[in-house]
Amino acid sequence: MAHDTYKIDIFHPSDATGVAELFRTVYGDGYPVKLVYNPVELITAFNAKENIPVVARTAAGKIIGYCGIYRSAPNQNIYEAGQGLVNPEHRGSGVNSEILTYINEKFAVELGIDALFGEAVCNHIYMQKVCCNVGNIETGLEVDLMPAEAYAKEKSASGRVAVLPVFRIYKPKEQTVYIPAVYKDYLHYLYEGLHIPRVFAVSDENTKPEGKTEQNTQIFDFAKVARVAFSHAGADFEGLLNELEKDLLGRAMAVIQLWVKLDTPWIDNVVGSLRKSGYFFGGLLPGWLGEDAILMQKIVEKPNWEGVTLYSDRAKKILEMVHEDWEKVIKK
Repeated sequence: MAHDTYKIDIFHPSDATGVAELFRTVYGDGYPVKLVYNPVELITAFNAKENIPVVARTAAGKIIGYCGIYRSAPNQNIYEAGQGLVNPEHRGSGVNSEILTYINEKFAVELGIDALFGEAVCNHIYMQKVCCNVGNIETGLEVDLMPAEAYAKEKSASGRVAVLPVFRIYKPKEQTVYIPAVYKDYLHYLYEGLHIPRVFAVSDENTKPEGKTEQNTQIFDFAKVARVAFSHAGADFEGLLNELEKDLLGRAMAVIQLWVKLDTPWIDNVVGSLRKSGYFFGGLLPGWLGEDAILMQKIVEKPNWEGVTLYSDRAKKILEMVHEDWEKVIKK
């Protein structure tokens, strides 16, 4: 994709130094994904197709915009578009929009993936607006995900920064979804905007968990965030959760996110246990664990609600739902 002053293109190894310069211009050395600062590592990741950047490159070879495409979801056929930024001198010129349009309309299709997702920051509306304009749909609100230190150079965050997960589904697959009673209205609202084939079933708190819990934990020390993917929430779920949480809080995590499959007939029981332990609704993640997943989250300190800035009416509705459930949970 060409422009009068720059070209949108797949990363070339010769761009690596320019990418590092772009991130230093915007974030100093504070960006948490250190790969972008190291040309050798960035080229290695590109060659291995672990991280495939799309850049905006001027005729002189200067990198003025960047977005990485990489696997970060448990479902390896869902890719994330993230790490996006534009040189301050070129903001407002449409660079970000052109990069994401290229990724959504051309590159993701060529990759043959199930879905593309992103996490639009909520300390400003610019990325949110671009995501909406290229057809991505908001499905939740991840409260306090990013540390304020990541935005220190721009001075654009008053505290920890929330993000909106946004999805574009390329290969919708039919599946049965069990809806926890307490989140019936929330989840139906989120599904209505996605237009994907689902059969809805009712989960009952009297349906008891079966089998052994299976989970995988990721720790992001720089952000003080833990993410736990439950591929199966079994009969030992509550006991395992208590042990896991004790360990994570002992490691000074500020945010704990849990992902649980919605094909689980006893999801009502699981969600009840989580809410009793201080976890509140975070949203819907389509196809995230092979099947759709619900996001539940715990924030150790009072969340930075005042710092959440939103663009769309849908995002504002999601904030209402998430904040409402947080208030109910903390009163328990």
